[in-house]
Amino acid sequence: MHDMTSANSVLVTGGAGFIGLHVVPMLVERGYEVRILDNMSRGDRDRVAELVSGGHIEVVEQDIRYGAAVHQAMRGCDAVVHLAAVSINKSLADPYESIDVNLVGSHNVFAAAADHQARVVFASSASVYGDPHKIPMHEDDPLNPLTPYCISKRAGEDLLAFYQRQRGLSWIALRFFNVYGEGQKVTAYYTSVINHFVARLQNGEPPIIDGKGEQSMDFIHVQDVARATVLALQSDAANLPINVGTGIDTSVAQLARILIDAVGIDVAPRFNARDVLVSRRAADTARAKEVLGFEPSITVEEGMTNLVKRSMS
Repeated sequence: MHDMTSANSVLVTGGAGFIGLHVVPMLVERGYEVRILDNMSRGDRDRVAELVSGGHIEVVEQDIRYGAAVHQAMRGCDAVVHLAAVSINKSLADPYESIDVNLVGSHNVFAAAADHQARVVFASSASVYGDPHKIPMHEDDPLNPLTPYCISKRAGEDLLAFYQRQRGLSWIALRFFNVYGEGQKVTAYYTSVINHFVARLQNGEPPIIDGKGEQSMDFIHVQDVARATVLALQSDAANLPINVGTGIDTSVAQLARILIDAVGIDVAPRFNARDVLVSRRAADTARAKEVLGFEPSITVEEGMTNLVKRSMS
């Protein structure tokens, strides 16, 4: 393991995206030199420029689909945090792009990391489990990814294991659960639910919930996700997947009540009676705690309330 007192260089793919913009400042704070590789298709240029002006960060505007560009960007880096991806919703609309970016692109990153002997922290996803048979979901549970995005995340983990066997690559795959927080794009299904609820509440209207609102998610704040990512980078542990969630399943009905309290108006949610496929999500968090020493610090009540207060100010 590298001596962490020296300033290490980390490549962050997708570093200009939602999670990246929380990971990068945290790395700089801890004394890393950071190189962001991002094609800026969804990147926040203003925020990136602001970060770059503080020093210790450089930006390579490139696409992970170009292997030579990835190889070049990996030069001199001890590690790579691989966040670049096409979102889950887009993967249904355009499986070709999803496979191209999430599978071919990820392979470019892992192959370059093996060539440069860089450690990999990969943003995998809880969606690799598919619809879970039991809650909480444990890392050793069977995987049943259902969309091109989810399939490519599982394949990414398999490719990491391949380069580990062939070339001695050191890696950790973080299976992120439902990440939320400031700076999130509205494309994720559950963020659109949050935004829809908040927009209605701000107009004094009750949120409308499909079915009984029993569907649940494991909401993990982006700041906690960034912290888990840095811990994974620094950990001596290697070559295994680790869930990053809170272990608490918050139902859509509970979420509505948290948001109603945050907005501070007196309405009751309206239920739109129809059959909804009830899926539940909650992470088994034991491995994250044992292996990384990671425990989430922001409760869903606190995180969602801050999000609402920000959007209203």
